[in-house]
Amino acid sequence: MAGSPQIVRTVPDLRARVAAWRAAGETVAMVPTMGALHAGHLSLVKLGLERASHVVASIFVNPAQFAPHEDFDAYPRGEGRDAALLGEAGCALIFAPGVAQMYPPGFATRVAVDGVSGPLEGEKRPQFFGGVATVVAKLLIQCGPDVALFGEKDYQQLLVIKRMARDLDLPTEIIGGPTVREADGLAMSSRNAYLSVEERKTAALVPVVMAQAVERLRAGVAAEAVEAEAIARLEAAGFGPVDYVQAHDGETMERLGPGPVGAGARLFVAAWLGKTRLIDNWAV
Repeated sequence: MAGSPQIVRTVPDLRARVAAWRAAGETVAMVPTMGALHAGHLSLVKLGLERASHVVASIFVNPAQFAPHEDFDAYPRGEGRDAALLGEAGCALIFAPGVAQMYPPGFATRVAVDGVSGPLEGEKRPQFFGGVATVVAKLLIQCGPDVALFGEKDYQQLLVIKRMARDLDLPTEIIGGPTVREADGLAMSSRNAYLSVEERKTAALVPVVMAQAVERLRAGVAAEAVEAEAIARLEAAGFGPVDYVQAHDGETMERLGPGPVGAGARLFVAAWLGKTRLIDNWAV
């Protein structure tokens, strides 16, 4: 049932609410977010309600995953709007800590996940996955949910979080939710709000190029050729730089190619359009 979710801002308050549910024999799902919510986030709340009695959503723009030159200050924020959307989706509790709650003075611990974090975003944004793994580890320890849900649009991030939870023996099942797309196929993202009207029209080429590239990979065309074609099409349409279009193994993130790719491959893209960086991935 829709209603206004309670907002808590400290770890003791979060744990007290979760403990009350536990005492009643109820289960808990968590949806970590940075706010600026869209239908993709809300689909994870729905999925959480299918797996648990209650959903906790966190709203925290995590400074540890932004490099100094990135968009931390400009990242869209709107807690009131986000709370209303979460209430409509059936979320019971919002954990919205401040930076000092998550990273108090003297904070000196960082979680690093090797292997799956190495390529793609690991190369282009070296600070990113350490910041993600650290904050997600903290959130899962703070809340102690039975399950936690993350979108497959950030597929490499999902693999990093799964590996981190497994390696640290965190008693939370990590579940990936399908990428939610706009009517024209563009993957929903909070950063899509940065796009101008004209850029938004151009952005619709990303899923078109990706779908056609995946079909060519399935037909046995060499990955190196497909990747080069996709990059050229995006650049010709005004994207730039194109950080990557690459085929990787969907479990290990091992780079595939240059020849044909087999089962379990996934095609990843990251490309700039104006000041907006768009990412997506498609199963091959």
